[in-house]
Amino acid sequence: YVHRNETIYHQAYKKGVPQFDLKEVGTTDKTGTVIRFKADGEIFTETTVYNYETLQQRIRELAFLNKGIQITLRDERDEENVREDSYHYEGGIKSYVELLNENKEPIHDEPIYIHQSKDDIEVEIAIQYN
Repeated sequence: YVHRNETIYHQAYKKGVPQFDLKEVGTTDKTGTVIRFKADGEIFTETTVYNYETLQQRIRELAFLNKGIQITLRDERDEENVREDSYHYEGGIKSYVELLNENKEPIHDEPIYIHQSKDDIEVEIAIQYN
């Protein structure tokens, strides 16, 4: 589902092929995208059972790399034990450096942070010595 411009849109895929044209299915005051994923054993031949902690770590990394957005991981495989974690970092990679140095003694209080754009190329750097 995609929530955009006060409209909820929906489209389903099977083996990468849209099952129907994009539909308007409701109205909303929210923005964002909801993706539901169930691995197909014909495509994912190694495994269709995923470790929550592995996905959780990757989702958290994506939240650091995309500052300002919220990413939620929800595991509904066990209806009696649904797990959900949300990540949102306004500081992006600067927040990540702060987390890495949480239990260390940095040489300087704030991470050095640089964000530059040139010719449609963006570079973002955050470092802190400890």
